[in-house]
Amino acid sequence: MHSVSFGKCKKLSESEIKHEWEDVQVPLGDRSYHIKIGPGILLESPGFLKELGPFSGPFIVTDSNVADFVGHDLLTLLKDNGYKTSHLLTFPAGEQSKNMDTVVALARSLVEKGADRNALLIALGGGVTGDICGFLASIYMRGVDFIQFPTTLLAQVDSSVGGKTGVDLPEGKNLVGTFSQPRLVLADIGVLCSLPAKEIRNGIAEIVKYGMIKDRELFETLEAKWWDVVNLEPYVTAFLVKRSCEIKAEVVSKDEREGGYRRILNFGHTIGHAVEAVSGYTVSHGEAVAIGMVAVSRISASRGLLDWQDVERLVRLIERFDLPVKVPEELERQAIIENLKRDKKVQDGKVHFVLANGIGDTLIVDDVSDSEVLDAIDGS
Repeated sequence: MHSVSFGKCKKLSESEIKHEWEDVQVPLGDRSYHIKIGPGILLESPGFLKELGPFSGPFIVTDSNVADFVGHDLLTLLKDNGYKTSHLLTFPAGEQSKNMDTVVALARSLVEKGADRNALLIALGGGVTGDICGFLASIYMRGVDFIQFPTTLLAQVDSSVGGKTGVDLPEGKNLVGTFSQPRLVLADIGVLCSLPAKEIRNGIAEIVKYGMIKDRELFETLEAKWWDVVNLEPYVTAFLVKRSCEIKAEVVSKDEREGGYRRILNFGHTIGHAVEAVSGYTVSHGEAVAIGMVAVSRISASRGLLDWQDVERLVRLIERFDLPVKVPEELERQAIIENLKRDKKVQDGKVHFVLANGIGDTLIVDDVSDSEVLDAIDGS
C-alpha cells in the first residue's frame, strides 16, 4: 500500500497506515451502507467504487478550496483507474453557497456533462459540500446515487452520516432539504492533517456532543487524551471517528427521519444554530455548538438534571480545545431568541431542547422559557 501524499497533506508512515480499515455499518434495511475509516482510503477509492456496481461518471462535487486540495488529484486518480468519464464540478467555497442557486447551477452542469439516471455523485469536502451534493443527488433525475467523501473532521464524525441533506434560506439553516442516504462513506483521516486549527476544533465540538449524549467513557477519553486529540494522533483519531459514527449510526437506525429519538443529536444545536445565524455565520458551526452545549447544560443543571460539577467539566473540556463557552457580547440576545422560534424542529409553536440528564444521557423537553435561555447563554 502506498504512503498518503495527497495535496498539501503530510505523508504518513507505513506503520500508520492500516491494511484493515475500521468499518461501521449504518443498518437501514435495503438502504444500509458502510463507513470506511482510516488513513490511505483516498488512494484506494477506485477499488471501493468498483464494489458499488455499474454507474455513469462518477461526478465529483466539491468546493473551490477542496478542488485545489484533492479534487483534481482524485479526478486524475479515477481516470487513471479506468473511470474515463469522471468529471469535477465545483462551486465557491463557504456557507454562502449553500442555497438553491448553487444546486440549480450544479444540476445544469450535470446535464451539460451528460449525467443520466445511473450517475454516481461524489460529495468531496466538508459539511456544506455533503449537504449540497446529497440534496442534488436526491432530486436530480428524481434521484441518483451518491457517496460521501468527507475531508473535514466535522463531516467525518457527523454530517456525512445519517442522510440529512439540504440548503439554507435567508430565514434560516437547512430549511429546504431531504433525507437521502449515501451508498458509502469514505473517511480518510490522512487528509485531516492539513486542516487549519479552526476546522479541527469544529469537529471536536461534535465529538464532545457524542460523549455528552450517549457515551460517558468517550467524554472521559477526550478529557484524558486531549493532547492526542488536538494533534490528530492517528489511532486516537481513528477511534474518535469510528466511535462517533457508531453512535450516530445507532441513533439513525432507530429514527431515520427524526421522528423523536434522533433529536438527541441536536444537543447544543438548537441554540447553536441560532447563534450561527445571528452572527451571519462569523461564528463557526463547532463554535456555536460548543456555546449551545454549555448553555443547555446550565439549563439542565438549573433543573436538577445535571450536576453543576459536570457543567464545569464540560466547560473545562471545551476551553481546553480552544472553543468558546459564551455568546459573543456583540450578538443581540433577543435576535437569538427570535431565531430559535424559526428553527425547523419547532412543532406547534414549541421549541424542543435536548437537555443533559447526566453525562451520557439526555432528555427532550419543550418547555424551556426565554428567560432560561437568556440566563444560560449569559453564564448563569
